[in-house]
Amino acid sequence: MAAAPAAAGSGAGRGRRAAATAAAWGGWGGRPRPENILLQLRQGQLTGRGLVRAVQFTETFLTERDKQSKWSGIPQLLLRLYATSHLHSDFVECQNILKLLVEILMRPTISIRGQKLKISDEMSKDCLSILYNTCVCTEGVTKRLAEKNDFVIFLFTLMTSKKTFLQTATLIEDILGVKKEMIRLDEVPNLSSLVSNFDQQQLANFCRILAVTISEMDTGNDDKHTLLAKNAQQKKSLSLGPSAAEINQAALLSIPGFVERLCKLATRKVSESTGTASFLQELEEWYTWLDNALVLDALMRVANEESEHNQASIVFPPPAASEENGLPHTSTRTQLPQSMKIMHEIMYKLEVLYVLCVLLMGRQRNQVHRMIAEFKLIPGLNNLFDKLIWRKHSASALVLHGHNQNCDCSPDITLKIQFLRLLQSFSDHHENKYLLLNNQELNELSAISLKANIPEVEAVLNTDRSLVCDGKRGLLTRLLQVMKKEPAESSFRFWQARAVESFLRGTTSYADQMFLLKRGLLEHILYCIVDSECKSRDVLQSYFDLLGELMKFNVDAFKRFNKYINTDAKFQVFLKQINSSLVDSNMLVRCVTLSLDRFENQVDMKVAEVLSECRLLAYISQVPTQMSFLFRLINIIHVQTLTQENVSCLNTSLVILMLARRKERLPLYLRLLQRMEHSKKYPGFLLNNFHHLLRFWQQHYLHKDKDSTCLENSSCISFSYWKETVSILLNPDRQSPSALVSYIEEPYMDIDRDFTEE
Repeated sequence: MAAAPAAAGSGAGRGRRAAATAAAWGGWGGRPRPENILLQLRQGQLTGRGLVRAVQFTETFLTERDKQSKWSGIPQLLLRLYATSHLHSDFVECQNILKLLVEILMRPTISIRGQKLKISDEMSKDCLSILYNTCVCTEGVTKRLAEKNDFVIFLFTLMTSKKTFLQTATLIEDILGVKKEMIRLDEVPNLSSLVSNFDQQQLANFCRILAVTISEMDTGNDDKHTLLAKNAQQKKSLSLGPSAAEINQAALLSIPGFVERLCKLATRKVSESTGTASFLQELEEWYTWLDNALVLDALMRVANEESEHNQASIVFPPPAASEENGLPHTSTRTQLPQSMKIMHEIMYKLEVLYVLCVLLMGRQRNQVHRMIAEFKLIPGLNNLFDKLIWRKHSASALVLHGHNQNCDCSPDITLKIQFLRLLQSFSDHHENKYLLLNNQELNELSAISLKANIPEVEAVLNTDRSLVCDGKRGLLTRLLQVMKKEPAESSFRFWQARAVESFLRGTTSYADQMFLLKRGLLEHILYCIVDSECKSRDVLQSYFDLLGELMKFNVDAFKRFNKYINTDAKFQVFLKQINSSLVDSNMLVRCVTLSLDRFENQVDMKVAEVLSECRLLAYISQVPTQMSFLFRLINIIHVQTLTQENVSCLNTSLVILMLARRKERLPLYLRLLQRMEHSKKYPGFLLNNFHHLLRFWQQHYLHKDKDSTCLENSSCISFSYWKETVSILLNPDRQSPSALVSYIEEPYMDIDRDFTEE
C-alpha cells in the first residue's frame, strides 16, 4: 500500500516532464520540432527569460565534465556566480569570480616559456556572454570592467574571430558607454589589419563602437553650452593637444579603404546585403540587437505583417518580386523575412551615416569631403531615397507601441534624421554641395545665371559631373518634394529646413536662391509660418533661418513674399510670429535689414517697385522698428548666457549699428537706446550689458578664423568693418559721440566687471 503513492508520484512526475518536453519541442506527438523563433522572441519579451533554457547540474557532474573537456573551471565559476548574484548577496565575491573569468579570457596574452596559451573560440564566447549578462544584471560591474584599460584594449583583439565578434562588440559597446575617459584606438594592436579584415556586416556593427570613440564627450547639448565655457575648454585643449576623439578620427582615416567601405555600406541595396550568411548567423546578429526593447517591438511588428502577407499569398500567390520590393518565397526556416532584412539594413545604415557625419565635422573635413565625393556617397543615397530612406510604409510599421508618429525612437525615423544631419554637414559652406544636383539641374543653375546676366558660380563650373546624382531628380530636389508634403506636426520639418538652409549658407548665390524659389519653397515656408501657425519653436527657428537665406538680397524673393502675404491680416500674423521670439527670428531680421540697405543704394525700376510695395521692407525701414529690435536683441542676452544658438542676437544688433554707422547715424541710435533705458526706469542697464557683450565679442571672434569668415560671407560686410565698429563702440573716450561710455551716466557706470568670474 505504501508503494502505491510513490508509483503514482513517479508517474505524475514522468507525465509532467513528458508534457514539458512535448511543449518545448512543439507538442507534435512527442517529436522534436524547433519552435518558431519569433514566438520564442515574443515569449522572451513577455517573460524576460530570453531564448536560453536554464538547466541545473550537480557540482560533482560539472567537475567531472570539466576535467574531461578542459573547461578551465568555468562551469563551477558559473555556479558560484549564480549563488552570489542575487539580492543581498556578497558583491565582492561576485567581482572576484568575474575577475577569474576575465583572467581566463585573457590567457592568450600570457606567455609561459616563450609559448602563448591557447583558448578556444567557444570558451571565449561563453566568457563574453557571462560577462555581458552580468553587466546587464548586476549594478557596478560594467564600470569596474571599464576601469581596466588593458582589458578593454584586449577585447578588441577578440574581434578577429567571427565566432566571438558579436559578443565582443556588444560587451565593448556597453563598457565604452560608461567609461569616463575615452579609449584611444591607436593603442589597439594592429588596428588597421583588424578593421581591414572585417566583412561588411562586421564593419557595420563596429560602427556602433566607433560612434562612441570618435564623438567628443559630453556634446549632446552642444547649442546649450555657454560660449564662456566652450572658450575655456578650447584654451585648455590647445595646451593638451588633440583630443582622444580627434586622435581616433585620424587613426580611422589612416586605414586604407575605410571611408570607401563605409560609403558602400551606406549606399548598398537591401538585396545586396544578404551575402553568404546563413539563417542562424543572421539570427545571431539579430539576437545581439534585442537588448533594445524598441528594436524588438519593431521586429515583432514587421514580422507579424510579413506573416499576414505570407498567409494571404497562399490563397493569392504574388507575382515574381522585383529586386528591391521582395525576395523569392522560401521557407522562413532558411531565410529571414524581407521586412526583417530591411529593418536590419536600416539599423546598420544609421550607424554608418553617424560615423560619416562626425568625420565630416572633424579636423580632416576636407579630406573626408574629397573621399565621400570620390566614392559617390551622394548619388548612392539618392538612389536609395524612395526605396529605403524615405520609403512608403504602413502606419503600424512606423509607430511603435507606446509611441507616437513624432517620436524619434524608431529605426525608420532615426535613419531619416541621421540622413538629414549628414546632408546638413555635407552642404554647409562647401562647394561639394552641388553634388546634390543632377546634370540637368546643374545646367538649370547655369541658365539662371545667364538669364540674369551675372557670372556663373565658380563652384558650379568646377563640379565634377561624373560624381553628381543621376536619375530624373537630384537629392536636393527629392528632399524639397518630401518637405512640402510633411505633416504640420512632423518632427522632420526642423531637420529638413536645416539641411536645405545649409545648401544656401556662405556667400549668397542668386542662382541657388532662384533654383529653390522656382520649386515653391518660399510659399511653403510662409504657409507653415502664417497659415498653419506653427507652434514649435525649433521648427519656427529653422524656417525663419531658411527664409532669411532664401530672400537675402533677392528682389524676386521679396516680390514673391509680398504676393503671398497680400493682406494686413496675414502680415500681422507673420509679425506676431517674428516678435514672439527674437532668438528664433533674428536671422531673418538681419537678412531683411541687410537687403533693405542694399536695395536703397541701387538704381533700378524693379528694386524701386519692390521698395514701394513690400510690407516687410517698409516695416523694417522705420527707425522705431529698428530701435525696438535693437533694444530687445541686446536685452535678451548676457555674456554668462551666450550660446552658439543665441549669439546671433549679438551679431544682428551689430549689423543694425554698422549700417547706421555707414549712414553716419550711429550717435542717433545710441542716444535713442539711452532714452529707451530711461523710459524703462533702468538707466545704464542696457548699455553696460552691451559693453560687456562687445568685450566678449572681441575675445571670441578675433581668435577664430572660421567664425569671422562666416560673418563676412553671410553679411557681405568685411570683417575689418565689424572690428572697427566694435572698437569705436568700446572707445573709452567719453567725448566720442560714437562710444557707448558717452551715453552711460557716471552713477550707473559698470563697464569694468570681469564677466569671466561671474
